[in-house]
Amino acid sequence: MNSRPIIQVTDLRKTYSVGEVEVQALRGVDLEVKAGEFLSVIGPSGSGKSTLFHIIGALTPPTAGQVRVADQDLSAMSDAERTHMRRRTVSFVFQKFNLLPNLTARDNIAVARFLGGTDPKADGQFEQMLNLLGIARRLDHKPNALSGGEQQRVAIARAIVNHPAILLADEPTGNLDTENSHSVLEILRDLNQRLGQTILMITHNPEAAAYGHRTVQMRDGKVVL
Repeated sequence: MNSRPIIQVTDLRKTYSVGEVEVQALRGVDLEVKAGEFLSVIGPSGSGKSTLFHIIGALTPPTAGQVRVADQDLSAMSDAERTHMRRRTVSFVFQKFNLLPNLTARDNIAVARFLGGTDPKADGQFEQMLNLLGIARRLDHKPNALSGGEQQRVAIARAIVNHPAILLADEPTGNLDTENSHSVLEILRDLNQRLGQTILMITHNPEAAAYGHRTVQMRDGKVVL
C-alpha cells in the first residue's frame, strides 16, 4: 500500500432542497484514502454514504468543502474533465448490475473498453483479470443467462477493464445471496491484494466491511469512527 493519499476530502458538505425543506446530507466530512487501500465506509441508510460516494466519483457537486482525487481538485474541473476522470481515473460498481441486456458479457465489457479508448487485445492483464473474476468461460452469454453473482462479476470486469486508479463500490453485494456475496467480496479483496486496486466500498453490512483494510463509520452526515 502506498502512503500517498489518492482521495482527500476536507470539510465536505452537501445540502439538498426538498420542497421548502433543506436536508443536510453531509455535515463536514474529512476523509483520506491511501493509494492501494481497501476502505469500507459503513453506516445506516440516510447516513450520507451514497452522497459521499457520488461526490468523490464526480457524479454530483458538493455544497462546500474540497475533494481531491488522484491529485486533481474536482471543483476546478470542467464538465468534460470530470467526464474524462469518470472514464479513466474512477470507476463504479453498484448494487444493481446495470448490464446492457441485449449484449453479451464480452460486449458489455468491450463497451467500457471502447469508451476508455483502450484495446483489450493489447493488455496482457486482461486475461488475468478475467480468470481472477472466474468469467472467462461465460463471456458469450447475455445477462439473462448469468446468475446474479456472475452478472456482478461482469460488472466488476467492466468497471476495472481500463485500470482505473480507484474503484468505487456502492453496496456491491446488496442484490446477492450469502454465497455470492462472499464470492464477490473475495474477488474485490483479490483485486486489491494482487493488482493493487484502490477500493472504496460503502455498505451497511459489518461482515462485508470487514473485507477492507480499514473501516470508517458514518452517521447523520458525519464520520463518527
